[in-house]
Amino acid sequence: MDWKVAEAKQKFSDVVRRAAKEPQLIYNRDRRVAAVIDARSFGEFEAWRKQSGQASLADAFEELRRVAKEERYKLTLPRRKNRRNALLNVLDDVSS
Repeated sequence: MDWKVAEAKQKFSDVVRRAAKEPQLIYNRDRRVAAVIDARSFGEFEAWRKQSGQASLADAFEELRRVAKEERYKLTLPRRKNRRNALLNVLDDVSS
């Protein structure tokens, strides 16, 4: 069943009860924003995700942060330099 956010909030226990039978999709302004599923299906999803070995981008950044902290890595940024704006040169050529 499809729910609007406000309706799902008001009938949360009904949403959870129905999720045991089939996924409950929640929409905000005609855009799907959430899905409520039963715990067994979610457990299967987590197991599949671990088995697939494909880390998310968030996982990769978390690992990078951990390694950088372990290594006490400090990112040093070079001093910013002003440079010519190539677009301005093109616009000057076009207007001439």
